[in-house]
Amino acid sequence: MTSRTNHHLDTYLLRVLHTLLVEKSVSRTAIKLGQSQPTISNTLKRLRELTGDAILVRGKTGMVPTERGQELLALAKQGLEVIEKIAAPVAAFEADSTSRVFHIGTPDYLNMLLIPSIIEQLRKRAPGASLMVHALDANLDYASALETGRFDMVIGNWPDPPEHLHLAQLFDDDVVCMMHRDHPVAKKGLTLKYYLEMPHLAPTPYIEGHRSGIDAALAEQGLKRNVQVTIPYFALVPHVLSKSDLIFTTGRQFAEHIIEDWPIGMFTLPFDMPKMRFYMLWHARSHVAPDVVWLRRLIAEVAAGLGKTPAKQAVQQM
Repeated sequence: MTSRTNHHLDTYLLRVLHTLLVEKSVSRTAIKLGQSQPTISNTLKRLRELTGDAILVRGKTGMVPTERGQELLALAKQGLEVIEKIAAPVAAFEADSTSRVFHIGTPDYLNMLLIPSIIEQLRKRAPGASLMVHALDANLDYASALETGRFDMVIGNWPDPPEHLHLAQLFDDDVVCMMHRDHPVAKKGLTLKYYLEMPHLAPTPYIEGHRSGIDAALAEQGLKRNVQVTIPYFALVPHVLSKSDLIFTTGRQFAEHIIEDWPIGMFTLPFDMPKMRFYMLWHARSHVAPDVVWLRRLIAEVAAGLGKTPAKQAVQQM
């Protein structure tokens, strides 16, 4: 018995097998594949050794497939189709007809600013798509969620994101203070001394082990604020400030959104503070995926309307 251990079916053998079974002729197969007849004859011999079957045998009017050969014809056709699909370019993403479910992780801060506008554009451009927005918190390993595909991307503003993730800047935002309009300090003027002594309201950290950019900036100057209350949801901020003597440090856009409808004032910081920089992160696994690339561009365009980063610049970083 001939050993088959040294024979492996490759794409060439599969294509010759399929053509032989369709043409039922060594000479016609040679012509069709641009090979010499002896080459095809030798390949047929290899295929017979590999399969343990004659594959083609002589009949009255020419060569005919064996029963096993007839089975192999269907398998060879399927195999070639699979290979062609693997080698084919990725299909373009059709937003207007997709039913894709997208997953984005974001801090609560963006729920009033960026997320509603993203949803608005998604509904216009991809009405059949779904979006699941996941809140970031200290118990969530967002890097793992990106790596496994649970999240398509994450939007945040922490100072030191993982270097192995792709990053694109979305927008910058000035840092300001908020407090009740009738707060005594609001009337006196917010000095650094008042800022450090006053009781602060702060958001619950959504990344474990990370200090906020505000506390990091103060620490660089040897300063520390007096945080007395932390809350998990930014939607609570106006409710708390309107009923307390607390001060809240946040981005200008969030503050401007709040002070329109609440008895809360916005004040300049009494110390130097870098702008808050928001960006999105994604894993290499989805870097060239057409559907995720499309979503990243949509988010970049929406974010460009919130800050000073031009949409063109943000999109080019995708």
